[in-house]
Amino acid sequence: MIIALASPRVASSVGGALEKIRLHIAEAAGRGAEIVCFPEAYLPGLRGLDFEVPPFDREQQEQALASVSGWARTQGIAVVLGMEWISDAGRQIASVVFDSSGESQGVQTKNQLDPTEEPLYVHGDRRQIFEIGGVKFGIAICHEAFRYPETVRWAAVRGAKIVFHPHCTGSDRAGPELAEWGSAAAPYYEKAMMCRGLENGIFFASVNYAFRYQESATTIVGPSGECVAHLPYGEEGVLVREIDTDAATGLLASRYAPERYRDSIAE
Repeated sequence: MIIALASPRVASSVGGALEKIRLHIAEAAGRGAEIVCFPEAYLPGLRGLDFEVPPFDREQQEQALASVSGWARTQGIAVVLGMEWISDAGRQIASVVFDSSGESQGVQTKNQLDPTEEPLYVHGDRRQIFEIGGVKFGIAICHEAFRYPETVRWAAVRGAKIVFHPHCTGSDRAGPELAEWGSAAAPYYEKAMMCRGLENGIFFASVNYAFRYQESATTIVGPSGECVAHLPYGEEGVLVREIDTDAATGLLASRYAPERYRDSIAE
């Protein structure tokens, strides 16, 4: 399967974000990708950080969904769109999945919020397995996969060959200037990516904004925990790679035995 991870710069408007999404969908499709994933809440942007995020309401949401559905259909590519989701419960962080005909396959919400996000968003409470082209995959959003590895294992034990990981780490104002992927001196994020692939025996596809000072690269990690490919730090672009989904055996995930973790009460 050929997968793509789109890493755009922060957009200053909903229209600007949609234009970047359109261009990256077209590029990914033109390079042969069957599915493309965007970063966490890219439309209209993740709130609470050091950049301005424009207003976004339910009407804009519906218009954006219609646009992205049309681009997926026109380009013949599945899309995992990181966006805000205006639900009856409130404003959520989510990823919406479209197949290559533009049909929505469902919405994965962020269910484990970072403490700093709780004043701005409400958490979801459901997880879903998706399937495109006969390949099952899951989605774990940022903090979920970095600090709650069970969110990735949930998908792996249900047959996911890939877990897509839309995330947001870094800044355009200041931060580390990374030069080596997985460096011991760098923030821990890329080491966590390696663990999520290795401990489950699956591909872990992690996509970040193209911040000037990234704390983690847009990266594909393989089932042995190896870095298959990553984009250069701080550069906007689309990472496209063919992966051997048969190599994602999920062996270690399949050996998970929750019945061995029963609480015991001392007599």
